[in-house]
Amino acid sequence: MSIKSQKDFASGVMFTVTGAAFAWNAATSYSVGSAAQMGAGFFPLVLGSVLVLLGGFILFFSLVVETPDGGLIGELAWRPLFCVLGANLSFGVLLGGLPFLACPSMGLIVAIYALCGLALLADPSAFTLRRWLVLSSVLAAGSYLVFIELLKLTLPVWPEFITTY
Repeated sequence: MSIKSQKDFASGVMFTVTGAAFAWNAATSYSVGSAAQMGAGFFPLVLGSVLVLLGGFILFFSLVVETPDGGLIGELAWRPLFCVLGANLSFGVLLGGLPFLACPSMGLIVAIYALCGLALLADPSAFTLRRWLVLSSVLAAGSYLVFIELLKLTLPVWPEFITTY
């Protein structure tokens, strides 16, 4: 059986491997429980299993359904890859800080503005100051409403040096 779409085949393998890794880690590292009494590993196990099923379907269709150009995999888009990964990494570092380097937390709002700015740099033609400010402001307000007000999570909202005085 030959591969009819290289893109679908590669994404199916990626989904299947990632889902299997999450499901295996959830099943071996956490208590799973049951649907009536869910443990910490129940949700990651279910999501990992769904990802494996989705990957299996994509793999199947990549071997069965013919695509016009063969679904060839093109060059890797390095700029978007690094911008999106860097945006997520900077969000985590800015939100939590780096205590071992004496870098304080910058809070949720600053982290969201940095996340949106770096993610928008993935496509230089899409980045405008107005788009960045509107997107960041809406995301920051929504995140504050959901996580701080509704869920009552104790996340730092503003930088530590502002809130300590």
